Amino acid sequence: MRLSSVLALLRPALPLILGLSLGCSLSLLRVSWIQGEGDDPCVEAVGEAGGPQSLDSRTQLDQSDEDFKPRIVPYYRDPNKAYKKVLRTRYIQTELGSRERLLVAVLTSRATLSTLAVAVNRTVAHHFPRLLYFTGQRGARTPAGMQVVSHGDERPAWLMSETLRHLHTHFGADYDWFFIMQDDTYVQAPRLAALAGHLSINQDLYLGRAEEFIGAGEQARYCHGGFGYLLSRSLLLRLRPHLDGCRGDILSARPDEWLGRCLIDSLGIGCVSQHQGQQYRSFELAKNRDPETERSSAFLSAFAVHPVSEGTLMYRLHKRFSALELERAYSEIEQLQAQIRNLTALTPEGEAGLSWPLGLPAPFTPHSRFEVLGWDYFTEQHTFSCADGAPKCPLQGASRADVGDAVETALEQLNRRYQPRLRFQKQRLLNGYRRFDPARGMEYTLDLLLEAVTQRGHRRALARRVSLLRPLSRVEILPMPYVTEATRVQLVLPLPAAEAAVAPAFLEAFAAGVLEPREHALLTLLLVYGPREGGRGAPDPFLGVKAAAAELERRYPGTRLAWLAVRAEAPSQVRLMDVVSKKHPVDTLFFLTTVWTRPGPEVLNRCRMNAISGWQAFFPVHFQEFNPALAPQRPPPGPPGAGPDPPSPPGADPARGAAGGGRFDRQASAEGCFYNADYLAARARLAAELAGQEEEEALEGLEVMDVFLRFSGLHLFRAVEPGLVQKFSLRDCSPRLSEELYHRCRLSNLEGLGGRAQLAMALFEQEQANST
Repeated sequence: MRLSSVLALLRPALPLILGLSLGCSLSLLRVSWIQGEGDDPCVEAVGEAGGPQSLDSRTQLDQSDEDFKPRIVPYYRDPNKAYKKVLRTRYIQTELGSRERLLVAVLTSRATLSTLAVAVNRTVAHHFPRLLYFTGQRGARTPAGMQVVSHGDERPAWLMSETLRHLHTHFGADYDWFFIMQDDTYVQAPRLAALAGHLSINQDLYLGRAEEFIGAGEQARYCHGGFGYLLSRSLLLRLRPHLDGCRGDILSARPDEWLGRCLIDSLGIGCVSQHQGQQYRSFELAKNRDPETERSSAFLSAFAVHPVSEGTLMYRLHKRFSALELERAYSEIEQLQAQIRNLTALTPEGEAGLSWPLGLPAPFTPHSRFEVLGWDYFTEQHTFSCADGAPKCPLQGASRADVGDAVETALEQLNRRYQPRLRFQKQRLLNGYRRFDPARGMEYTLDLLLEAVTQRGHRRALARRVSLLRPLSRVEILPMPYVTEATRVQLVLPLPAAEAAVAPAFLEAFAAGVLEPREHALLTLLLVYGPREGGRGAPDPFLGVKAAAAELERRYPGTRLAWLAVRAEAPSQVRLMDVVSKKHPVDTLFFLTTVWTRPGPEVLNRCRMNAISGWQAFFPVHFQEFNPALAPQRPPPGPPGAGPDPPSPPGADPARGAAGGGRFDRQASAEGCFYNADYLAARARLAAELAGQEEEEALEGLEVMDVFLRFSGLHLFRAVEPGLVQKFSLRDCSPRLSEELYHRCRLSNLEGLGGRAQLAMALFEQEQANST
């Protein structure tokens, strides 16, 4: 009875007990097999074909693998040796020893420098990192946008020798491949760059169209100069010591034959047309041959075409090869899109996962309402999203050309899809929308009123909506002039008498942010007196300012705070800047400030980096705190256990400490960084365009930023500057300002009062007080 009851209780657990017992038994058996004597049969199965792999060999492999593990070597400096400052290179590429891939050298002459050489530059210069032109003409006039090296001797062998010497001296450490060609050669630049990218650089290679010397063996070949040839960097380094000897020993009327004989005689290296599976293909263009009708495979696959007798033929060749490359690109795109369609059917999403257009990223998906990308509405004449905040402005310039191109592309694609059954003609653009998607590009949605014409001549008006996308192409780095953070900054503070009481606070901030960190910066105070201020018997309104400046000079020995006195009834910013500009050299970097500005090291560094002489002027946008009467300060946090702190007032910026928030004042442009030479150039252009009384009236309503914007060809850079934080203050809007400047001044004062929530709360409280 008891046994049956026990078995009834254990019956549900019997499979678990049997499974554990079987598993433990098998594990013990496997351990006994592995620890037993003899070789592991599994090791024999994976060993080399010559025999089984023993345990010792596996141990050696494990030890060899451990040798490749990275080790951290601690830095140690001998305290007995003097510390030597390490000078870093300008670019990390130089420090790593990286080199550019290809340099192209073009041999030209006096007669063809302004014709064929210019055609070569316009067709291939944008494809190569560096393109140089070598001529024997002394004092040659250089065409715009071309880098010409004049050797002063037009003898072919001498010109080739000096060209190779120049390439070795100036670019031998910067490039892996050197391509030498004549100016009567058309080069298919993308194919040549791809060829150089497929070849190994650690070899001596002389690659081109191989030609035999007259009376020499088959192994003695030179590369025909008319079709161009590649020289590796290692070959150029080996050839350099033999150039002088070759120039004296080898006589040849052709520079390509001279170079070929020099390489064979000195290094034993001849020209080859094929290397590592890459063949250098060229095509000899017959006289009066039309490149538009050429269909031969040799022409279609050529790297270089020679001879090119005139510049127009060079442009026709470039047009033909560009069309071929475009067709090949479209064909590859269609093949990739077909592969995407086939593979998408195998994904979990299926065809629903396809994005339009195929192969491009899907549209940006916002995660909150603050990330929604807005659409800009436009018509053929106007746009309804203007930079100045106006509700409607004319569609002009680049925006008009962009819209016109989008409409023409839409009409072209519709005709391509429906011809010959239908042919569409545009009547007008009903509605247009566009937005920029950072993941895709510029998106367009167009409502077009079209006239559809059938094959029989029937006509009908149709309204159709089309969607287009201008995708982002290859990202390119814009070349910018090199600037450093070692430039001295000259701060200029125009100080009217009405702001003299606030100047000591500015000087203290200047001492803490500039003098204490020993920044490379100076300060000039421009004291602006009124017509009846500072005269005989009248008190000096700037007496406290001068005393505070003298106190700083005493506290910081070696510091000199200069000040200039100017008397004017209604001084403009430009007139005051004219006075300061004459007192400093042309290479001075000015930082025009206000009495509310608080300069610091970060602000000065950004001033140095963003103001580029002859290129760019920088006018930062400062952060303006709201009126403390409308945006009360946050109370200090209570003690622990006192409950949560009260919420911040609406519109407050948590990054501004205890202040009640603020905003970046886009309407103000009183601060600016620019070079004196750029200001003088813009000022001279203003004086040339506006003479006499017209200039006097214009200066009353202009600021320095407007001078650079209207009378200078520099880039004007406006960006928010979080390091410039100003206390709330009402600007003095002079009625002498122009209508635009007066409007901006008033708008700055009104927007600086507070945020919309704070202003609404103030109005609500005022209405409550009036009602009671």
